Amino acid sequence: MKLQSRKIIHIDMDAFFAAVEQRDFPNYRNKPLIVGGSPYSRGVVSTCNYEARRYGIHSAMPSITAYHLCPNATFVKPRMEAYREVSTIIRKIFSDYTDIFEPLSLDEAYLDVSEVTLCKNSATLMAKQIKKDIQQQTQLTASAGISYNKFLAKIASDKDKPNGLFLIKPEHGEVFVENLDIGEFHGIGKATLKKMNNLGIVIGKDLKKYSLIVLQQYFGKKGLYYYDICRGVDLRPVNPHRISKSVGVETTFASDILEQQQVLNQLQHLFNKALIRLNKKQMIANTLTVKIKYHDFVQITRSCTLSATILMKTDPLLLLQSLLKNTDVGQRKIRLLGISLSSLRDQDSLINYQQHDIFNKLLLL
Repeated sequence: MKLQSRKIIHIDMDAFFAAVEQRDFPNYRNKPLIVGGSPYSRGVVSTCNYEARRYGIHSAMPSITAYHLCPNATFVKPRMEAYREVSTIIRKIFSDYTDIFEPLSLDEAYLDVSEVTLCKNSATLMAKQIKKDIQQQTQLTASAGISYNKFLAKIASDKDKPNGLFLIKPEHGEVFVENLDIGEFHGIGKATLKKMNNLGIVIGKDLKKYSLIVLQQYFGKKGLYYYDICRGVDLRPVNPHRISKSVGVETTFASDILEQQQVLNQLQHLFNKALIRLNKKQMIANTLTVKIKYHDFVQITRSCTLSATILMKTDPLLLLQSLLKNTDVGQRKIRLLGISLSSLRDQDSLINYQQHDIFNKLLLL
């Protein structure tokens, strides 16, 4: 199959957590609604409805900042079980159209409908029907993007929110990307955006002027990805068996903590929670990462990769002490701590594996 003959749909639920809350609690409707931590608990915004977004509120913003922007907003705690229930319904709808769909989170997914003959073989008609099915079965709206690759389908789903539908045809893909603001490119974060702007790269056409060699010099392995996408090329398949890249947990403290032993205690608790989640997924990990956010919002991470596997019987104390050596723990107050486990594999890969002494094999990155 030619890559430009693929038919990819990206479905993205509109303000998902907030929409579920408004559906279940009508008194939240037509008012600024924020799902996340209380502004008095130093939490963050998980998501917010479109009424709240008009005030400049967005995901990951500190709740206290959101409160200052919109004091009249309603803050509610996330109800993850309710959101998972809706997500299950949505994924069942996807499966009615294709077995090749790749969930990215509870509220979005890619669907490859290249070989699907439903709806007169039209990906656009399929996207319309999927949106209709979702609304009928969940009373929620979704936006859909349709194109010949994942990058453009995701860009398209953002173009007409909420309850939107946008198509980027193969013959229009390259020109569309040429005129797209670099800040709208998925996969380009704030730091990379700043670096590109400093190089005079503002739109896709500017990025296209740079050779592959030069982009790789500036951006390393990502250089090839940037070289391709500014030409409307994205070779990534829709992966229906997508494996989690990491398992993590974190906590924001009601009051900053300082003492090193207190930090270690909290990290050990988070480590155990992460291992429990990992075990439920029937996965094993080789990499441990500690995330620290200081009181002034400066954030650092420290990682180590083990030659052996991190297991439920692993004692985290020596690992954590090693990772904290080159940090300001004990000297600067901390507002948030996190633990993530990565380099994941199925537990089946442990068969016939001889466990080694992980502490003697510690490799600091």
